[in-house]
Amino acid sequence: MPSPATTRRARLFEHHGCRAHTSGLNQELLAIRLIIRTRERWPQLADLTIRHRGQFAYIDGKLADGTTLPLFRLRYGGSANSWGFAIHLASRDGYQDAILPSGYPVGTPEEALDCACGLYLNDPTAWIQPPTN
Repeated sequence: MPSPATTRRARLFEHHGCRAHTSGLNQELLAIRLIIRTRERWPQLADLTIRHRGQFAYIDGKLADGTTLPLFRLRYGGSANSWGFAIHLASRDGYQDAILPSGYPVGTPEEALDCACGLYLNDPTAWIQPPTN
């Protein structure tokens, strides 16, 4: 879960129009993290497609039957664990900024994947937060 300071930094980035671009290394790390999480938690997905454009990464899932599902968009927030989240809305064929199950508008790529797949693959257990001790 991002700290309040991380959330404030992400809001400042957005508010002041700063554009943080993902480097090639960050793009590769993002892909690795999402692929690992897909293999761990989402066997319904045969593959992921990740497209980068400036500060954004667009993630689509591919089902075994070849169907492609636009899932979500991430906005780079300046660190590997600070990504803004927007869910793909099929009804609008576009993206809408959204809150993750943690209650924050920014989080890890894995949280975003779980949130979107919970919705589109009909598995609400993805939104259950583990108890904190």
